[in-house]
Amino acid sequence: MSAPTEPEQPTLAGLAVPAPRRRPRTPPSLTPAASLPVARVCVDLAPPHLDRTFEYLVPESLDATARPGVRVKVRFAGQDVDGWLLERVADAEHTGRLLPLRRVVSSEPVLTPAVARLARAVADRWAGTLADVLRLAIPPRHARVEGERRTEVTTPGGTTAGHEAPAPGDADVIGSGDPIGSADGPPSGTVAPAAPEPTAWAPYRGGPAFCRHVTAGGAPRAVWSALTAVGEHRWAAAVAQAVAASLAGGRGALVVLPDARDVDRVCAALAEAGLAGVADGGPVARLVADDGPAARYRAFLAALRGTARVVVGTRASAFAPVADLGLAVVWDDGDGQHAEPRAPYPHVREVLALRSELEGCALLVGAHGRTVEAQHLVETGWAREVAAERAVVRGSTPRVRALTSVELAREGPAAAARLPGPAWRAMKDALAAGPVLVQTPRAGYVPVLACGRCRASARCTACHGPLGLTRGSTTPSCGWCGRLATGWRCGECDATALRSVRVGSERTAEELGRAFPGATVRVSGARAAGGVLASVPDRPALVVATPGAEPDAPSGYAAAVLLDAAVASAGSRLGAEPDALRRWLAAAALVRPAAEGGQVLLVGDGLVRPTQALVRWDPAGLASRELAERAELRLPPAVRVAAVTGARDAVGAVLARVDVPDLEVLGPVPVDAVDGSPTLDPEVRALLRVPVPAGRALAHAVAASVAVRSARREGGAVRVEVDPADVG
Repeated sequence: MSAPTEPEQPTLAGLAVPAPRRRPRTPPSLTPAASLPVARVCVDLAPPHLDRTFEYLVPESLDATARPGVRVKVRFAGQDVDGWLLERVADAEHTGRLLPLRRVVSSEPVLTPAVARLARAVADRWAGTLADVLRLAIPPRHARVEGERRTEVTTPGGTTAGHEAPAPGDADVIGSGDPIGSADGPPSGTVAPAAPEPTAWAPYRGGPAFCRHVTAGGAPRAVWSALTAVGEHRWAAAVAQAVAASLAGGRGALVVLPDARDVDRVCAALAEAGLAGVADGGPVARLVADDGPAARYRAFLAALRGTARVVVGTRASAFAPVADLGLAVVWDDGDGQHAEPRAPYPHVREVLALRSELEGCALLVGAHGRTVEAQHLVETGWAREVAAERAVVRGSTPRVRALTSVELAREGPAAAARLPGPAWRAMKDALAAGPVLVQTPRAGYVPVLACGRCRASARCTACHGPLGLTRGSTTPSCGWCGRLATGWRCGECDATALRSVRVGSERTAEELGRAFPGATVRVSGARAAGGVLASVPDRPALVVATPGAEPDAPSGYAAAVLLDAAVASAGSRLGAEPDALRRWLAAAALVRPAAEGGQVLLVGDGLVRPTQALVRWDPAGLASRELAERAELRLPPAVRVAAVTGARDAVGAVLARVDVPDLEVLGPVPVDAVDGSPTLDPEVRALLRVPVPAGRALAHAVAASVAVRSARREGGAVRVEVDPADVG
């Protein structure tokens, strides 16, 4: 039977077949613009070999809207793709015919020249592409927000900020930074208003001088070891006063924090200093991705249009288009939230360091602890240290005791208890004076189980994931696939009994409730029923929290107990010891000073060096020793490293094209699977190591090799990370 020649009837009999609806498109005029008819565009494409600008013709019809920085649509490889218009020039480098811009998506110039320079520098620093960095820097467009009425505010310098951002001034000059004590004044022709007295910086050597230098228009760089998170000298108040100092000098400020809770703390401190949010007529914009696309884009536009002179936000706000930036602040640079998980994997600390050089602004790297990378900035002379004298440290911090097995030897067998007698007695006494903080490194109930006979790790029989308990008196379940482990038997000794290896915050709260009958027990954590608590009242209570989820207490905690020190400081990864100290100090900083009865108890046999650094409250000393060891072993940040991970043949092809002086190639070696089990075709990892001065050449050579791989369409997957967080 032959196929029918007539189409099937789509409508009622006798009616004409309607033509398919097409969206009308008005083709742009092919008459080029009279002035600067060539647009150089960064096309939003992933392949590394396309990491360059492309030239397009600016039609006369788009001449008024095709301004540098706007989003555009262009034709590329037979399809419409997004792009950013970087600049317009009079003559093209391309000798052939230029395709015209398809359309201007929005007349809003979302990419400022300063951010474009920063994005290019970040791409070069981490062997990435400009398009990848711009996707991190510029939030997705929200058309409704763009159409909202634009407000104007008066900045502390007496100028009015509105739609157009102020033109870059002297702060857009690349510089090496100024010493903190310099007496340089503001740029000629400007009058800086009197800055408020930086009282929160009084305990720190060099702190008031840093603020004065920022107000005077300088660009000091400082690494700051903060002491306390409560009272008038708390870190959030100090950050707010540094921001006020920048505004008093007529320049903007940018504060980047690990999470939304810290953003709330800084915004509250800014409000106390008289700097309200943009919605209330102030100069402060909150730029947090968790607030939603509309709120994020609204804050971004407030900075872009000059309405907001201060931006406070999380990781992506490091690229916020703050006009005439005078101060960039990163708080708690050791927090993992500051490391971008998407290519090219930049870190906020390094992004702001680049921005400090490119825009000539001051930089403040602050934390209770001290990362090895921040110590490297100090010891190389790139930044100055802002810290308190030892007498001030002793008077401002709580008393710290380490309850190790040696300290508890007199307790006999009771020394092995998770909460030994001295800790229990200290908690009981402190409860009469206020809340007591209990930090535990694990969330959940019993997240890790082991065989009760041979102590082998209990694994799921289906996916080999770890078994744990989500609550008491339940069947163990797999932490990966969720399967219930009914009828489980040990694969090593065939036993059926299970024992707990790691105790989480929920189980800890349950045990403390039995140990202190009648006491209020609160749990703070991302997996807790009540979530992460922002604050707790100054009433007696036991507050169990995981690291980073410790709530504030208005007058400080009466005591803090840091459990499972051995678990918190364990691990072979690079930076495990400074990171453990950072977490402990963040909790200890919430406790009242020793003069008011505050005390901190570290329970367990943690590693010696971070334990002693906590007792002495000396994060810089630990970071300095760690840096010296890394320099001897040639580990970052004493050297520059690029990690290339992927299929063996693909990694070998990339390495073969990298030729840098003084290059040392380590590997490639197989990468273990997530669960440690062998795989049929394991990935391999190679480390490319060079001295710090050759770091730029290494990143360029690796990026060029990956671009060749992309152009040739070589098989296999490859991931490149420059200066990865862990090289283990």
